[in-house]
Amino acid sequence: MAYFRVSEAAALLGVSDDTVRRNIDAGKLPSKRDDSNRLVVDGIALAEFARSTARPPSDPSGVERSARNRLVGLVTSVIKDRVMAQVEMQCGPHRVVSLISAEAATELGLEPGVLAVAVVKSTNVVVERPNTPARVVQT
Repeated sequence: MAYFRVSEAAALLGVSDDTVRRNIDAGKLPSKRDDSNRLVVDGIALAEFARSTARPPSDPSGVERSARNRLVGLVTSVIKDRVMAQVEMQCGPHRVVSLISAEAATELGLEPGVLAVAVVKSTNVVVERPNTPARVVQT
């Protein structure tokens, strides 16, 4: 089971250490003391908290903007069969779902609450413009 120190949890959630402590004190985020007597948060609980509190930033255009190619986050779900695995992550306000081999998921130790990085490489990118009529350009 993965555990995260308050400062690590804060970095993953994009908030201050004090905000994490307030959520712990309010009973919204369960915690315990590790062997060094440091306050730590269970990775599974942190992943669920990240998922339930994720809010996308305000965007005046109303369109999601491209994210960076490396998204750090917490694994929130892994569904495996004999061949493939569906891995879901919460990366800040972004939910990322990937299909990888079950063997790779096992070798990487992917399970809810584990820290992981989603690396996005795409040869097909859709670009949209909100509220603008399509224009035909004749050549």
